[in-house]
Amino acid sequence: MKKARVGILGATGMVGQRFVTLLENHPYFEVTVLAASKRNEGVRYEDAVSDRWKIELPIPDYAKDMKLKVVQDVETVSKDVDLVFSAVDMNKEEIIAFEEAYAKHEVVVVSNNSANRWTDDVPMLIPECNADHLAVIEAQKKRLGSKKGFIVVKPNCSIQSYTPALVALKKFKPKRVVVTTYQAISGAGKTFKSWPEMIENVIPYIGGEEEKSEKEPLKVMGHVENGKIVNASEPLITCQCVRVPVVNGHTAAVFVEFEEKPTIEEIRKCFSEYRGLPQELALPHAPKQFIHYMEEEDRPQVKLDVNEDGGMALMIGRLREDSMFDYKFIGLSHNTLRGAAGGGLLSAELLYAKGYLNS
Repeated sequence: MKKARVGILGATGMVGQRFVTLLENHPYFEVTVLAASKRNEGVRYEDAVSDRWKIELPIPDYAKDMKLKVVQDVETVSKDVDLVFSAVDMNKEEIIAFEEAYAKHEVVVVSNNSANRWTDDVPMLIPECNADHLAVIEAQKKRLGSKKGFIVVKPNCSIQSYTPALVALKKFKPKRVVVTTYQAISGAGKTFKSWPEMIENVIPYIGGEEEKSEKEPLKVMGHVENGKIVNASEPLITCQCVRVPVVNGHTAAVFVEFEEKPTIEEIRKCFSEYRGLPQELALPHAPKQFIHYMEEEDRPQVKLDVNEDGGMALMIGRLREDSMFDYKFIGLSHNTLRGAAGGGLLSAELLYAKGYLNS
């Protein structure tokens, strides 16, 4: 198949910058549009981000001379793209309006934003966990009146550090889960230079994060019925979210109670054998081993493990029995790769491989 033309909406922000680097020389996609706010219209991309580039990699050559378009100029942008990655900083109503507008202009939208996560005919994908939710796309197209345009969203970055583990153990029926997430500052689009208050500090509050962390896994673990995604009723999840002085990497301390308690050996076997459609299709950004279990007592660690498999793997360790729940473990995922741009790109690769960009 020929490469699909893609645009990055919100290309100057941290997640947009990550998309720009990930899409360099991509086998499926060619970046044809970079878009941002009205104030940057017509500005060279390199000039727009030179003093606020936040990614450890340099600005790719292909993007430097591209002139920025305006996110809200749907008609103009739509002429030059088959798919857009949406990573904008706007209010919920604005995001819903322009993402639906792109879909109605027959563009596939892969969104990093939370606005459409609770629309019941919009798949909220962790591609290894719920690719079957793509079955609702036809119902969504019918609602929007589109022939090929639709919206797919990525879940909150923090839930990637524990939800796939729950999915891998689904046959044992997890029923109660307690989670505390320790979240990197890049999840707020910050660096230590722009947020010096975070140096040697812990902030025990992240606005709106706990509700997302408790509810979004239930949509991921739900099922499709009559053109809608029906959320799972279990497990019951309670969560605390804490900002910590780490650049990249969300860590989760997880306690789980099951209806049918597995052995530790059964849990480890589920983790090591877990595969999803991205692995079966050998998608470009799919980790070969999605869930890595680490035997060392002091792992996973952010500095040592967050970039495993290109930052797309889930790292788990310290699995042991608990005095109140059945088991407890530690999870780690890269929040701007697996949790944000990389997760969105993997979703787009799945859509491409399954023919959704050719319909």
